[in-house]
Amino acid sequence: MKTNAPGLAGILAVAALWNGAAFAQPQSAGRVVLVPHRAVYDLVLDDGKAAKNVESARGRIAFDFTGDACEGYALSFRQVTQLDSGERGPRTIDARTTSFEAGDGASYRFKTESSASGTPTETVDGMASKAGDGYEVKLSAPKAETHREAIGALFPNAQMKAVIQAARAGQSTLNVRLYDGANGGKDVYETLSVIGRRIEAKPVETPLLRPEFEKLARWPVTMSYFKVGSGETTPSYTISFELYENGVTGAVRLDYGSFALRGTLTRLDLLPQAECAK
Repeated sequence: MKTNAPGLAGILAVAALWNGAAFAQPQSAGRVVLVPHRAVYDLVLDDGKAAKNVESARGRIAFDFTGDACEGYALSFRQVTQLDSGERGPRTIDARTTSFEAGDGASYRFKTESSASGTPTETVDGMASKAGDGYEVKLSAPKAETHREAIGALFPNAQMKAVIQAARAGQSTLNVRLYDGANGGKDVYETLSVIGRRIEAKPVETPLLRPEFEKLARWPVTMSYFKVGSGETTPSYTISFELYENGVTGAVRLDYGSFALRGTLTRLDLLPQAECAK
């Protein structure tokens, strides 16, 4: 496991999942508007999956998502995970990210900081922007460099909008290429989202039992991430969750291959949102 967190790319992808739609209202079929919100998820080891070299785990995800569809959205995200592997003893992995994605999905600014049990903090700081049919990434950390990709990719919020649109349209799968700044800012992923039928049962997590969510559709989604160019048929990591059409997620499960975590939504605050016709 890398010291920059249990699947830091997965953590960043998870951060992108917690977007939303028009405050307290169902959305029209063709429009996805993300709602500002603040959320906390408590993490525990998923005992339904045989874990390798991990005997126990617990942690927490907390984030703020603010902005609007015209200017763009800012995210402040932190995941702290405590793992106990018995022979190796306990380890604490701390990963933070801040990002800003333009409302039109044309640019993405990001910074991640991560450490494990007192190791030096690893920092990735950069900006990605569309360039022709591809995109360009300018990094200032871990070192200043620029690289270009000839094939385009979606940034995190644009990816989530595409998944919500596919779910509304009744699609069962969606393949998109994603760039989220993970793993040194150089990796790009092919993602496969498997979308189930609309869930009609009430949610089990208390923060979701509120009037704002009564008329919102939600679907079970599993996203698998494959590193482009790796040649591997097994995903680098998989994220499962229940996705509301306002982007809020519940029943989160993070599968890092050697172990998996389950996340329960314990706090949800819907924040004020500026009017935007975009």
